[in-house]
Parts: sequence; structure tokens; C-alpha cells
Amino acid sequence: MARIGLGGLRGRLSLAVVLVVALALAAMAAIFNVVLDNRLSADANSVLRSRATDELAALTIVDGKLHVRERPEDAALETRLWVFAGRSQVEGPARSPAAVQRAVVRLVGGASRRVELTAPDMRLLAVPVELRGARLGTVVAAISMEPYEQTRRTALIASLILCAGVLAVVLFMARWAVARALRPVSHMTAQAAKWSEADLDRRFSLGDPRDELTQLAATLDGLLERQSAAMRHEQRFSAEISHELRTPLAKIRAEAEIALRRRRTPAAYRDALATVLSSAERMSAVVDTLLVAARAEAEGGHRTCDAVRAAAVAADTCRELSAQRGVTLTVNGSDDPIKVAADEDVVERILFPLIENGCRYASGAVRVDVEEDGRHAVIHVVDDGPGVTPDEIRRIFQPGERGQAAGDGSPGAGLGLALARRLARQVGGEVMAEAAPGGRFTVELPRSD
Repeated sequence: MARIGLGGLRGRLSLAVVLVVALALAAMAAIFNVVLDNRLSADANSVLRSRATDELAALTIVDGKLHVRERPEDAALETRLWVFAGRSQVEGPARSPAAVQRAVVRLVGGASRRVELTAPDMRLLAVPVELRGARLGTVVAAISMEPYEQTRRTALIASLILCAGVLAVVLFMARWAVARALRPVSHMTAQAAKWSEADLDRRFSLGDPRDELTQLAATLDGLLERQSAAMRHEQRFSAEISHELRTPLAKIRAEAEIALRRRRTPAAYRDALATVLSSAERMSAVVDTLLVAARAEAEGGHRTCDAVRAAAVAADTCRELSAQRGVTLTVNGSDDPIKVAADEDVVERILFPLIENGCRYASGAVRVDVEEDGRHAVIHVVDDGPGVTPDEIRRIFQPGERGQAAGDGSPGAGLGLALARRLARQVGGEVMAEAAPGGRFTVELPRSD
């Protein structure tokens, strides 16, 4: 996936601004020059019409022939006006370029019209002289277009210089403005990178997104939160594994060291191997529980299962322990499935530590009741053991914490209840303890539609 640094982004934004302004300036310059060209052309035509009109006013007809009255300004106009009676020239400049003279002659006798010349750059206007519908002659006025062309060129060059200057200023201002606007982004990016390495608990905390910067802050906060959650999950997973596996590993090592230290009877070896096997099974159960918890947290989505069946499976896992201690273990539930929105392995791992604790500490009976309660399935694990004291209700769900009933040296490291509550909360449920005679734990799980 392509990545763009802030420097590249700054350059692209500046270039985009300059391109937009350049297009706008080019359009404005083009419109200005077109309007100016039309205006200059219209002015030249107006001057031509004025000269031709003045010359027509100076004409007189004597005996049916055209005559031109003398006027003070004739000296100034003599190089720009021709008067023809019929096809004979009555008045005109003393000297004129051959190309102009040929063009003037071609205009004689025709309708009123304009002609553009390129060498020299001139514009001609021919106007017929008529009296009572009869054609008497032609007046031709000329004007040099060189001053107008010079004005056009000057305006074009000036507009290009102006556009270039404006673009230079816009480029500088755009880079400055974009750099200033992106400075908080650069600072936030650097802060997020620093926090992700050294302090995952820091956040920008700018509130609800109101603009682009607060939206970026909210996004970075979300990324930091997810990274922090992943790091906490990894640390918790490692801590839980090391905490829970410490006891069975220590037993295995102790039994192995004792067995190797001196010769023992076959019965003693069998007892040692039984202890090793029991500890290995304990480790396997812990690893399975932690892996189920990690998988459920990573997958997010959940399948459905029958809560009664999951409770029966969890109880079957504890049958050997209940038989060893002479505890009666029963599961009571509906004949019809009670569907919950959780994987069967997850429900089993939620219930297993509760049932196992009941079998370990009960005096004679453990009962698992599965029932429906509105949008939830409720599972009660009840035993006739010492139960939980009021000050232990919250503490026993902390990793590594154990209740007073475990003070007799029974196995375990205080991980089961913490995992049970965490797994239940991952699927939208809860695990609760009650301070009542005997042990009483309640599991609530959301029902599946």
C-alpha cells in the first residue's frame, strides 16, 4: 500500500492550489484579452465610421458632380481618406502604398463594407455616396491598426506577467498556509508514534469530531486504544499462563526430582507418575481455557449453542473429581434446547471453574440449574460448601485471588473465576457470586434469536 509523507502531502496540496489558481487566472486573462480585442476593434470601426461620415458631410454636388469643400483638418486627414466620383478619384492622399491603393480601387462602386489589410496593417471602410437613390461615388476611409495591435500585445504581455506574479505569490502563500495547517497533523503523528512506543495510555481526548483535526485525533485515539488493548491482552495472556502453570509445573518438577533422588517402590513411582499426570492434565486444561478465551476475544462474532448441553459437558468434566470426593453432581434443565449466543466451548469454559470449585468445596452435593429469564439464559451453580463471604464477592474474580475456602491447600492459582467472568463478558453475559449459606454462583448469557 502506497504511503504519502506529510512533506509529499504538503507539496501535493500546494500544487493543487496553484493549479486551480492557474486555471482561474488563465481563464480570466483569456476573457480579458478577448474583451479588450473586441473593444479595440469596435473603437477602430467607430473611428472609421466617424471619418467617413465627416467626409460625406463635406461633399457638395455641383452640376451633378461631386466636389469636396476645404476644411481646416483636411491636412490631418488627407492620408486616410479617398473620394471617388464614379470610378474617378476626386481626392486622396498624395502617396500611399501600392497594396493600399489597389484595395481602395477594388472597394469603389461596391456596397458599404470593411476590408482588413495585413501589409501594411490597416482597416478600410467604403461608404457609397448617393442622392435620391442614384449612386454618385464612394468615400473610402482608412485607419492604421498598428496602435491597436500594440495595445493588444502590451495587454497580453502585461496580463501574462501579472498572472505569473500572482501564481508565484499564491505558490508561496499556499505552501505557507498548507504547512501551517498540517503542522498540528505532523505534531499529532509524532505524538502518536511516541505514545505507541512508550506510553499507550496517553490520548489526545479532543472530544467528539468537529473538523478534520478532531476527526484525526479521534482516529488516532482509536488506533492507540486498539493497540493498547492488544498489548494488555498479550500481557494478560502471558501473565495468566505463567501464573496458572506455575503450580502444576512446580509439582511435576518436584515429583521428578524426588523420584530421581533415591530409589522408590513401584507403588511410590506409580503415585509420582499419577501426580505428574494430574499436573499435566491441569496444565492442559489451563492452556485449553486460555486458548478458548483468546480465540473468543479475537474472533469477536459468536455462534449459538444449547446452554443445557454445554452445562452437561462441563459437569461431565468434573465427574471424576466429584466421585473422588463423594459429591453428588446433578444438572437440571429444560428438555427443549435453551439457545445462547456463544460458542459451546466458551460456555463450557465459563461453567467449568464454577462446577469444579463446587465439587472441590461442597460437603455432599452440587447442583447446576439452567433456566430461561426473558432475553437471558440463567445458570445457577449451587453447592453446600462454605460459600463466599460478603467481602470476597468482588475480590475472588481478580486473577490470582482465592477465597477463604481455598485456605486448606487445595490446588489452583485463582485464575478460573477471573477467566469465567472475562469469557462471559466477552459474549455479553456476566458471572456473579452471592454471599449466602453454601456456594452460589449465577451465570447470565444472552439468548440467541
